[in-house]
Amino acid sequence: MMNAGVMEELLHWLRTGGVRLAIIVTGSLLLVRLLKLGSDRVVLAVTEEGVDQVGEREKRALTLAGIVRTVGTTVIVIIAAMMGLQELGLDIRPVIAGAGVVGLAVGFGAQSLIKDVIAGFFIILEGQFAVGDVIKAGEISGTVERLNLRVTILRDFSSGAVYFIPNSELKVVSNLTKEWSRVALDIGVAYDEDIDWVVEVLQRIGQELAKDERMGPLILEPPEVLGIESFAESQVIIKALIKTLPQRQWEVAREFRRRIKTAFEKEGIEMPYPTQVHLTRIESLPVEEQDMGSPI
Repeated sequence: MMNAGVMEELLHWLRTGGVRLAIIVTGSLLLVRLLKLGSDRVVLAVTEEGVDQVGEREKRALTLAGIVRTVGTTVIVIIAAMMGLQELGLDIRPVIAGAGVVGLAVGFGAQSLIKDVIAGFFIILEGQFAVGDVIKAGEISGTVERLNLRVTILRDFSSGAVYFIPNSELKVVSNLTKEWSRVALDIGVAYDEDIDWVVEVLQRIGQELAKDERMGPLILEPPEVLGIESFAESQVIIKALIKTLPQRQWEVAREFRRRIKTAFEKEGIEMPYPTQVHLTRIESLPVEEQDMGSPI
């Protein structure tokens, strides 16, 4: 049976250290829960109108919400574990010293991880891109679904594939949706067409597009028709630009192309398409065979 003295010490610890340990555990769980609720509230507030509608500040808040939750949870767990060990009567100084030695050893062997964290810190600090942005890194492009201090997660548009890219590998990044986006269309017409008339038709299409009830709010500046961009093999290329809201350039471009095709067909403006001419070589028979005629 348990000694009376041991029982008394146990009861005393439960009334003192046990209560403090329970408070530590409960408090840490409560803080983690509050962090999750706070970050979820930020995400909900940002995505209520759709990620495509948010501005730069909202995107940054969305990114920071995820990072704060991850880092905050880690810090709370570590501090709670240290305080819990201390309440259990364990000397945490050797643990801290050992953690420092282990951290130093791990640091030498995890230089790439440190590079990722430093690169991720500057990406977030400088606001290079955020959750919801569309970026291109090398041959990979997609929507930023998640961003933390170590890795950036992209979702490809066409295939839906998910790319996990360490932040230190992001050498040159093109942000296609920072503050605003742009439609850049190259429209080809036949050499026989009156270019001034074609430009006038394109300008009219752009003006009608900007006044459209659905497309107009997506366009930030009146569409521009810059004129002849280049001379191709079978067509003259005319450049047109439209400044749009972030991530809405593809939608505007599709509608612009549709209206261009409809208007060109109505105005009789030819849009060349590749053609191929096949030549068949027919060899004539020798004169001797031609004179022989058919056998009877």
